[in-house]
Amino acid sequence: MPRFHYQVLNAQGVSLEGMLRADSERDAARQLERRGLSVVEIRSGESTGRTQRGRLRHADVILALQELATMLTSGVSIADAVGSQAVGAHHPKIVAAFATMSRDLQRGQAFSATLAKCGLPLPEYVIQLARAGELTGELGRALRDASTQLEYEQQLRNEMRNALIYPAVLVMAGVAAVAIMFVFVVPKFASLLQHAKDLPLLAWLVLHAGTWTRANFGLLSVLLVLAAMGTTWALRKPELRAAAMDKLSRWPVVGPWLVEADTARWAKVLGALLGNKVPLMRGLELAQAGLQLPQRRARMGEVARAVRGGASLADALEDHDALTATGYNLVRVGERSGKLASMLDSLAKLYEEAGRNRMKRVLILLEPIAILVIGSVIGTIILGVILAITSANDLAV
Repeated sequence: MPRFHYQVLNAQGVSLEGMLRADSERDAARQLERRGLSVVEIRSGESTGRTQRGRLRHADVILALQELATMLTSGVSIADAVGSQAVGAHHPKIVAAFATMSRDLQRGQAFSATLAKCGLPLPEYVIQLARAGELTGELGRALRDASTQLEYEQQLRNEMRNALIYPAVLVMAGVAAVAIMFVFVVPKFASLLQHAKDLPLLAWLVLHAGTWTRANFGLLSVLLVLAAMGTTWALRKPELRAAAMDKLSRWPVVGPWLVEADTARWAKVLGALLGNKVPLMRGLELAQAGLQLPQRRARMGEVARAVRGGASLADALEDHDALTATGYNLVRVGERSGKLASMLDSLAKLYEEAGRNRMKRVLILLEPIAILVIGSVIGTIILGVILAITSANDLAV
């Protein structure tokens, strides 16, 4: 049954808005009038949702999966749960995806198959977890684990993004300060370039750079805008973003932070898959595909090949220097005790905590470095101007 958005006035003249289900706009108006409400406006709820909502976010997908998992673990049938999500107050793309899944389920298709082709941006391990949940009869738990993993990855991305906000603002403020000095302050002393032969080299460079920047300000602005657009475009390309992350992983301070975060993601995914009875080799392949750093992905690929050749997971990881000594011990104990999934989850928590501590150290170093670099540039500009003024005064005397 379609939904309609309404705006009404109650008996006290207070304006109210909401949604209701009805066969048509006329039917919706009758329902509202029977409640003693004066109808101001009624319009289709589907079109309203599409105009009010922007692009599909990862948080929207995670919330939909969490709600579906909650319904399934509460005993709701898969058909009723998916049908409920198809008419829920979600993003239009999610509603459309669940509507398609509901129709496919009615035709007798498996839930994992409908989820794989629904069009939602889901990693491959989510589909595999759903398939394992169907086989074990614990689909609700499998989807809960999938949503937990998706939420963890989203939180990891947010932490990295938030950690770089302050340094980015600091650098942008410094660049703006330098640009203002070059465009508005330094050119005021351009007349001193008449004595260019007698000016110190630093003074001549600063004054010449300032006058050139003032004369070509429009061109520089266009170039900066193009550079920003090019950087944004490049970061949206997965292969370019992965190459940039791979280069950063080789840096002395930032690199270990990225490696620890990626390893925590690998352990978390593999633990969730094994906990839902996914075979080890398939779990290794899916966990490897979820890695962000190409170098780590290649290394874990070698680990998977070694395990396929008959080596234990702990030995394969140790032979390829993929973890720390603590990590090898946890994996080895998990293999021997049959609790590899829980040990991998503990390993992920260790790497997650180590990554957070490393991130704090990176920020502690990044902020003073940015301040020193910006201060040095501004100090050099001021020194160049002072040298130019003092040299001109000496010539006048």
